[in-house]
Amino acid sequence: MVVAGDANMRAWVVLILWLCVARRSAAIWLNLPATGTKCVSDEIHNNVVVLADYVVISDDHVHSTPTISAKVTSPYGNTLYRKENITHGQFAFTTTEAGSYLACFWVDGNYTGSGGLSINMEWKTGIAAKDWESVARKEKIEGVELELRKLEEAVEAVHENLLFLKGREAEMRTVNEATNYRVALYSLMSLTTCIVASILQILYLTRYFQKKKLI
Repeated sequence: MVVAGDANMRAWVVLILWLCVARRSAAIWLNLPATGTKCVSDEIHNNVVVLADYVVISDDHVHSTPTISAKVTSPYGNTLYRKENITHGQFAFTTTEAGSYLACFWVDGNYTGSGGLSINMEWKTGIAAKDWESVARKEKIEGVELELRKLEEAVEAVHENLLFLKGREAEMRTVNEATNYRVALYSLMSLTTCIVASILQILYLTRYFQKKKLI
């Protein structure tokens, strides 16, 4: 026998988990300038699968679609993907560093077309980037069992995200405490300097007035 309140609670848990999963899959639309670079970044923790598909879309239907270059770098500046003279492509990698991953695009040469130039990119990370059809065929699971497997992966992803956020919070707390200590030390040094300067100034003026026999 299932209580209505328990059923509602389970429904909310499932909904929250799927929202957490869906948030890691996004369609991105970039308006690319004729000169310069347009980038998109994502904060990702360690050991996460990233998959992205992108295609160039041009409003100029007279000339052929211009080619672009694409580059993906890790938080420490390592190049994970680089392609030139392309109109579409795909990249996939597993993160080995926690931080902000950057995907940049720019036009090859000078774009002289009359229409706008855009990039449509589908960016997936974590569970959203996993090929569940292959998993279902390999492990011979389907239906409810497959959905439960997805939920299990979602729970693990949420747990890893919480641990990642907890670690970042600890780092930020350490930085804040160090900053507060340095500010307090600087304030104390400034106050001490002002007091010493005031005392020296008073002593100097006292000696000056004594020499002039004003006091």
